[in-house]
Amino acid sequence: MAFEPPVERLLSAAVAVLTGSFLLFGCGGKESRFPLQPGETVQYGQTSRIRGLDPAISGEVSSSMAISKIYEGLLEYDYLARPYKVIPALAESMPEVSDDGLVYTFKIRKGIYFHDNPCFPDGKGRELKAGDFVYSFKRVADVKNASSGFWVFNNRIKGIDAFHEASKGEAPTDYSMEVEGLKALDDYTLQITLLEPYPQLLYILAMHYAFVVPHEAVEFYGKEFVNNPVGTGPYELVEWRRNSRIEFYRSPKWEETGRVERYPSKGTPEQAAAGLLKDAGKPIPFNDRVVQFVIDDSTTSWMMFLAGQLGASSISPDNWDAVVMPDKSLSSSLADRGIELISSPYTAVYYLGFNWDDPVVGEVDDPEQNMRNRKLRQALSCAYEFDVMNRFMNNRLYPVEGPIPSPLAGELKEPSPYRFNLEKARKLLAEAGYPDGIDQKTGRRLEISIEMGSADSNTRQSTALLADMFEKIGVVLKANYNTWPAFIEKMNRRQAQTFRLAWVADYPDAENFLQLFYSKNASPGPNHSNYRNPEIDRLYEKVRIMPDSPERTALYEQMARIIVEDAPWIFQFQPMSFAVKHRWIENYIPHDYPYGMGKYRRSNPEIRKAWMESYGNKKLDMTGRE
Repeated sequence: MAFEPPVERLLSAAVAVLTGSFLLFGCGGKESRFPLQPGETVQYGQTSRIRGLDPAISGEVSSSMAISKIYEGLLEYDYLARPYKVIPALAESMPEVSDDGLVYTFKIRKGIYFHDNPCFPDGKGRELKAGDFVYSFKRVADVKNASSGFWVFNNRIKGIDAFHEASKGEAPTDYSMEVEGLKALDDYTLQITLLEPYPQLLYILAMHYAFVVPHEAVEFYGKEFVNNPVGTGPYELVEWRRNSRIEFYRSPKWEETGRVERYPSKGTPEQAAAGLLKDAGKPIPFNDRVVQFVIDDSTTSWMMFLAGQLGASSISPDNWDAVVMPDKSLSSSLADRGIELISSPYTAVYYLGFNWDDPVVGEVDDPEQNMRNRKLRQALSCAYEFDVMNRFMNNRLYPVEGPIPSPLAGELKEPSPYRFNLEKARKLLAEAGYPDGIDQKTGRRLEISIEMGSADSNTRQSTALLADMFEKIGVVLKANYNTWPAFIEKMNRRQAQTFRLAWVADYPDAENFLQLFYSKNASPGPNHSNYRNPEIDRLYEKVRIMPDSPERTALYEQMARIIVEDAPWIFQFQPMSFAVKHRWIENYIPHDYPYGMGKYRRSNPEIRKAWMESYGNKKLDMTGRE
């Protein structure tokens, strides 16, 4: 998905994902449908405002995190596996796939039950059946639900687009309408038939849009279903006060029906050394209750963390230099208290894009001019200085050498030939027809315009840094600051000469990034550079239907090298996500797709008690010092 700069917004979202699923062990709570019992383990944490709890409709991070506590899908991500991979969840095993890659046959686990709820006869949750997935996928395609997730199925599943069209009328949507590509062969066998091979389907089936819901709940609650979730997951909703708090409780249905899920039993030696296999094979979830509060003020959440009232926190930019050292280690004042710094690259790429329709930086009919324009793009790439931008962002960035970020298969390991190099930048600029930045045709200094989707101080400052970089080779960068809607309108109309954007992975496959260079995805599609290269198109059409294999990875790398050479983007950086946590939070490993991963994490009450006895009453300032 596309994100606007500045990077602060992406990092905030990343940390919300990182911290929102594990926090404080403690006791407390009010009388509710599941009253607090002695000895329960409770997580107290923070969240952003939650719009709703319907998997088909709600799409933002905070809602998706809450939904994934209650609902489940056929597949889920392996908690410890890196590179990321999916494993069976409600499916009995990974699917049987036909030789032509078009038919996926899933066996559904027996003995899986929906939570008890008044929508069922006698209030008792019934067993999950294959037909529930057919119904749930149709809900995503139903126009009346206005799902933001229909993109995961449209033009993919045979017959789903016809159902989508049929649902546009005023009459109630007919869910008995057959969709050829969605069939419940029996109660425990689901078959999905595609229009063309779509190996990314397995990742799609781990997204919340593919989570299963019972038709009884949708029919019983109507429009209020968004506030009354009924799933099969480890937790049930206890209470939800909008803009204030939301509370979940370990579902008793699992114990009642004998359902047991376990913590992963395999990992790397490094993960074992880090204590991530200490709970190998033990039943999950580890925490009985989750209570999350909406805390908008970063200062409040930071001080709560320092007092031991939250198990984890993001790091305020104002406190960065006092908390994180230049070598990216944690300050001794916090490390001595058993606080740990967590960091990892976030699967995203920030870039400066060149509009292929522009006669100066893009493609024209004259082959010789095209070559000069390419040298100009390469020169500007060589003028970009990652280290300067990284210092500006408190050393929270990671260099990216091409269109595929770490740790995806296909990322380029070798340094880009167009990394920062002023001598090379000036040479390429002269070969492009602009010696010392002077246009040989007009005698005037070259000016490049850039469109920005925000006018806040961070955006202005980082853009000023880019202008300083270009000035060193004699090029003037003129910035136009827009509101986000106005910026997107310019993108869709191809009115930007250059622009800054970011792309965050929807799933861990390089195809999700390479689609941004496919000519048929040009604006208003995600290819906002409007980049065109017949060889990239040919290779993309080949790899998009290939299953994961060394051959596909080699083609990913081949495409990445072609794109680097054509330079439709200046590859600025991959952001790093940073947070701090207390040592009583166990089994934590960063995960870019953390939905449903909270069930693997544990709060250790003994460690927290000892910490509170040692440090809980000490007054600390914003930097963590007494």
